[in-house]
Amino acid sequence: MVKSSIWSSLTEEDEPIPSEVTDLSHLVATHPSGQIATKLLWDNIGEDEFERLIFVLISSVTGYENPEWLMKTRAADRGRDLSVTRVIIDSLSGVIRQRVIIQCKHYLKTSISAEDIALLKEQIKLWEPPRVHVLIIASSGRFTADAVSLIERHNESDSALKIEMWPESHIERLLASRPAIVGEFRLR
Repeated sequence: MVKSSIWSSLTEEDEPIPSEVTDLSHLVATHPSGQIATKLLWDNIGEDEFERLIFVLISSVTGYENPEWLMKTRAADRGRDLSVTRVIIDSLSGVIRQRVIIQCKHYLKTSISAEDIALLKEQIKLWEPPRVHVLIIASSGRFTADAVSLIERHNESDSALKIEMWPESHIERLLASRPAIVGEFRLR
């Protein structure tokens, strides 16, 4: 083993971290698994394509039925860009279906604010009946601290509506195992 003082003089600060792997074929033979989420090129798509991306995503996974994209982007959608039925299979209770409304926000420079959340909570009432179980806010950006706090407080309340946040990092993780979708939308 090389002493640390000698090693530090042999390498520069910006060089790769040394690894015990001498042959990558040995590493590949171990069949590593897992997802590696990477930053996506969100400015390669517009608002319409972002809604289509989320539509394609919910259309491509099990556990979601009947996805709908009924209105044009920028239409007066009253907080609803997409809707889908989430199917939960519980081995004891049976099949549970939840009505899910998705609001897409293609934000490149701003974050979703508490005011945005308050408005969406009011607008979602316009889609009932039937009851909306889950509101998903999907964004190519992030949420402000106040928006996160408001959503967390809401979800801890006795409200039947649950709000889910899908910031860019969540969507990037979801797309990490779906390279065909990433390629289709030119996000890399």
